[in-house]
Amino acid sequence: MTNRIPLRPLARILRARDKGHDPDEIERENIRDRQEIQRDNLRVVSERRLLLAAVLTVAAFGLIGLRMWSISSEAVAEPITRSGGSEILAARADIVDRNGRLLATNLQTQSLYAQPPLMTNPERAAAELARVFPGLDAEKLRQDFTGTRKFIWIKRRISPEQRQMVHDIGEPGLLFGPREMRLYPNGAVAAHILGGTKFGAEGVHSAELVGVAGVEKAFDTYLRDPANGGAPLQLSIDLTLQAAIEEVLYDGMRLMSAKGASAVLMEAKTGEVLAMASLPDFDPNDRPAPPVEGDPSDAPIFNRAVQGLYELGSTMKIFATAQALELGLVNPDTHVPTQGPLRAGGFAIKDYKDLSPSQTVTNVIVKSSNIGTARLAQQITVPRQQAFLRALGFLDASPIELIEAPNVRPLMPDPWTELSAMTVSYGHGLSISPLHLATGYSSLLNGGHVVTPTLLKRAAPELGPRIVSEEVSAASREMLRLVVDSEDGTASFARFPGYAIGGKTGSADKPRHTGGYYEDKLISTFAQVFPTDDPQYVLIVMLDEPEITVLGENRRTAGWTAVPVSHEITLRIAPLLGIRPSVEYAGNPELNPG
Repeated sequence: MTNRIPLRPLARILRARDKGHDPDEIERENIRDRQEIQRDNLRVVSERRLLLAAVLTVAAFGLIGLRMWSISSEAVAEPITRSGGSEILAARADIVDRNGRLLATNLQTQSLYAQPPLMTNPERAAAELARVFPGLDAEKLRQDFTGTRKFIWIKRRISPEQRQMVHDIGEPGLLFGPREMRLYPNGAVAAHILGGTKFGAEGVHSAELVGVAGVEKAFDTYLRDPANGGAPLQLSIDLTLQAAIEEVLYDGMRLMSAKGASAVLMEAKTGEVLAMASLPDFDPNDRPAPPVEGDPSDAPIFNRAVQGLYELGSTMKIFATAQALELGLVNPDTHVPTQGPLRAGGFAIKDYKDLSPSQTVTNVIVKSSNIGTARLAQQITVPRQQAFLRALGFLDASPIELIEAPNVRPLMPDPWTELSAMTVSYGHGLSISPLHLATGYSSLLNGGHVVTPTLLKRAAPELGPRIVSEEVSAASREMLRLVVDSEDGTASFARFPGYAIGGKTGSADKPRHTGGYYEDKLISTFAQVFPTDDPQYVLIVMLDEPEITVLGENRRTAGWTAVPVSHEITLRIAPLLGIRPSVEYAGNPELNPG
């Protein structure tokens, strides 16, 4: 603290007066001294302030530079938004076919809700909403809007046109929230494979899409996982093949007056399902509710190719002959007694039509002899038959990637007696799905390696253990080719020049869902492999209760129903698969498959 200098010190003034000096000069001198002291003090303060500002400026720029260096040295990462409540994952990955074509995706849309306390004219709002959405009850809306409720969901999903119409009502209590809805751009195509979705956890500003059936449910975790970066789920399905098969199958079902139908197209060497159809079908954009009564198989959401368990008749005979060949019990030219009826366990086994007293193993397949196949089953024995069928996957649920598959277990005889072995050998007593049959035919005919059915595209074949030798597999394919090409074969309608087609028909009484069998209703099936010289594809076609009138007679067996439908499907898909006829057809040009 500085000493204050008095401007007019009394002692000095008195001395100045005594000497005759001017006392005012002393005051002026003191004023000058005081001003110099004040200037010095201000200079010191200013210098200190400038120094402090400079230090702070350098420190600030230093901190900024340090932070910039720190940020530049960190690894790049996506920003994460934290919220106080539970997180709703609204994103869901696309589903595409084997060629990358879109099967399922998300579409941005809006939801509609109401906050009655904000409404200015609830009665008018209720009436206008009922006009925009005819399914809504205007009176119930009016009661809700004029009651005590603070929040009301009106529509979970609305179209842009509907949003504009609601906006035009001009009611501040009608509000919109963002939504992602699942869109299936191909409509009903591959509906049973895709399944469908519904809203799970739901809020005003977002909603969670969760799978309810098909691959949408089976791969729900993958499709909702943000760690996958939105990568689509690629299926083995070929959209073009799927659409073509569904179209032909639908026409065939109508022509044959069938109640339902299914088809499975599988790559024989990989187990990849290229197409799988079930009719009647549905639009997954508007998935119907499950039935609450009656036969579940009558519902359009029932997947006959996977969930349907049927006795598939004579299509099973090729497995009995192949096992007998593999065990060395017979060869294709070995004669088997076929004179009937064959009595076993108090039952009589008969053939569809009488045959000569014995047939070769090849003719047992070509002419579809129940008695001949039962004779082979007797030689195979029950334990070996069970082991063989289990290795083919016929005694277990299919491992295909559908949520419905694990719950569909084949129906087997209990107990499995020698009589059961005989009837199972020609397709009675064991109920399996068309997908099971496609897997078994692929495993037997691709060279003898077990395949696992899949709906995912594979980079390379994943062959399982060998079930039969290459020689037995080739002999089985030759027998199936003769079923089509031989005049005595039961699948002559599957024949067309230039293509090596093999297959086996199967017709079996349809079981009632309450037990027993219908007397006048059949399940007709045709199992086909092509080309037989280089087995690439297996096609299964099944018709539920088909019937067609030919030459004044009602025909229900597979040779008259499933075989012609399979033939038309093959004509349609062979060019799509790149399979060309091996020989140019020189006959009637109207019959030329090219």
